[in-house]
Amino acid sequence: MLLNATDPAAIERAAQRLAAGSLVGMPTETVYGLAANADHATAVHRIFEAKGRPADHPLIVHLAAGSGAQGWRAGVDHYAREVPAFASALMRAFWPGPLTLILPRREGVAAVAAGGQDSVGLRCPAHPVAQALLNAAAAHGVSGIAAPSANRFGRVSPTTAAHVAEEFTALADEDLLILDGGACPVGIESTIVDCTRAQPVLLRPGMLTVAELEAACGQPLRARDEAAPRASGTLESHYAPRATVRLMDARQLRAAFQVLGSDAKHIAVYSRCPLELHRGVPRRRMPDDAAAAAQELFAVLRELDATGVRLIWVETPPADAAWDGVRDRLQRAAA
Repeated sequence: MLLNATDPAAIERAAQRLAAGSLVGMPTETVYGLAANADHATAVHRIFEAKGRPADHPLIVHLAAGSGAQGWRAGVDHYAREVPAFASALMRAFWPGPLTLILPRREGVAAVAAGGQDSVGLRCPAHPVAQALLNAAAAHGVSGIAAPSANRFGRVSPTTAAHVAEEFTALADEDLLILDGGACPVGIESTIVDCTRAQPVLLRPGMLTVAELEAACGQPLRARDEAAPRASGTLESHYAPRATVRLMDARQLRAAFQVLGSDAKHIAVYSRCPLELHRGVPRRRMPDDAAAAAQELFAVLRELDATGVRLIWVETPPADAAWDGVRDRLQRAAA
């Protein structure tokens, strides 16, 4: 059931559904989330079941921004037993926004959402619909909303309400209400930083660069290692369409199409470089700007996949830091 998220009655209806243990499709600035009351174990189990997601693969808990410069602090204190100084600095710099912090979890809260770990991922989203829903749900006793991407596990993340509806056609209206807040402006999932140790560790890149994060927290970010907690979207293979994704540089793309000629009709292309393609080969031009590419990435993969091709050839993104999040999603889609 799709509801217009600009209608306050729709927000209140969704908040009531969350409080009752039902699922809600929720827009955020990154992607749409499949939301449930983070402290309602049965409701969170429904997320794992609907997505086909392993129960030990943790979810991110979303918090209301509240009022004042650190209005999200009450939510943090509800779920986290400890907040290092560098984590607080990151919150002040980037919340509300596309940044998730992994913190030591307070005992007795969000155990199912945390995938059984003693840490929990927290984020304060910037999307006005997400914040309206979080505030309305808080009035019904909901401290936080667990919300992984609203798609089948491992598949392409949704950036519109229609994508969410396509993913969960098997669920009846009473099982899933979807708030339509338009297309997501960021388009790829949040940056994830592990804050459970003495030094911040980057677990998943997003649209925030390492330089921005390090400048905000005053410490260098370590690379992910074997001691890192499990976190959303960090499996080697993820974000994958039905068609096989292959990353190629401009030279490889041009050479491949010269060889294939008219036999390339089972292939779709997403590239920045100009290509001479035979009629019938689906192609979308990748923007030269990283933020613009991120915003459309998942929608383009879905669009090209819907043409029925067997392969999607994607031009490898540039090597500079602004493209780290896009490059990460494409590498996992191609794994």
